[in-house]
Amino acid sequence: MPGTVIVTGAASGIGFACVKMLLEQGFNVCGVDLNPIPVADLNAEADGDRFLQAQTDVSDSGACSGAVSACVAKFGRVDALIHMAAVHSTRTWREIDAAHMNEVLQINVTGAFNMSQATALAMEKTGGGAICLAMSGSIAVSGLGGEGRGGIAYVSSKAAIIGLTRGLARSLAPINIRVNAVSPGSTRTAMTADYSEAAVRHAGSKTMAGRMGEASEIASVALFLISDAAGYIQGQIINVNGGGSVGI
Repeated sequence: MPGTVIVTGAASGIGFACVKMLLEQGFNVCGVDLNPIPVADLNAEADGDRFLQAQTDVSDSGACSGAVSACVAKFGRVDALIHMAAVHSTRTWREIDAAHMNEVLQINVTGAFNMSQATALAMEKTGGGAICLAMSGSIAVSGLGGEGRGGIAYVSSKAAIIGLTRGLARSLAPINIRVNAVSPGSTRTAMTADYSEAAVRHAGSKTMAGRMGEASEIASVALFLISDAAGYIQGQIINVNGGGSVGI
C-alpha cells in the first residue's frame, strides 16, 4: 500500500533504517530530523520525486506543523507517521537537574505529541492513517545512566510514551487513525555507540537472541504497524527485544 510516510529521527539509527525501507518499498517519504539526513547513503532510492527532507526541531510545535505542511504540499497527503526522534540522557540521579529533565521531556514526550497532533490533523482531512511511536525496553529494568546507558531522564520520558500512545489511540480512533508504539530493546545505533564492550556484552546476554538488535529489525516492525496488515492493532506497545523482557 505505498503512500506517504513522515519519519522523524530520520538522520540515523532506526529512523534512517525506516526511511531506507520505505523508499525501497515505493513509498513517498518525508524525513524529519534536526540534523541533515545523509541522502547519499540512500542511493538511488532518494530521488527528488519521492523524498523530502525537513530539518525540524520536534520540540517546536510550529516547526512540526511546518514539516507536515511541506510534506502535504509536495506529495498531496500524509498517510502515516513513524516517530523515532529522541534525545538520549546518560546522567545519573546525582548528575541530573530539573532543567535537564525538562529538556529531555520536552524533546522526547512533547515532541512525540507535537508530531502526532500535526500529522493527525493532516490525516483527518484524507480519511485517516496510522502512527507508530517509539517507547524503550529500558523502562522494564529502569536506568542508572553512565557508560552510555540511559538514565532516569531518558527512562522517564520513554515511560510517558505508554500513556501518550494509549491516550492518542483512543482519541484518534473515531477519525480512523490507529496509534501504536514499538519498544526496542538494546539496539546498535548512534544512541548506544558509547556503550563499553562490557555493556554491549551485558545487554546481549539479557536477551534470548544473545545479542543486541539491529536498527533494521526494529524498523521492519514499525513499518508493519503502519501497514494495512496491522489494521486490527490499536493502542499497543510491541516489544522488539530478542526476548529480553521475558522473565524480568
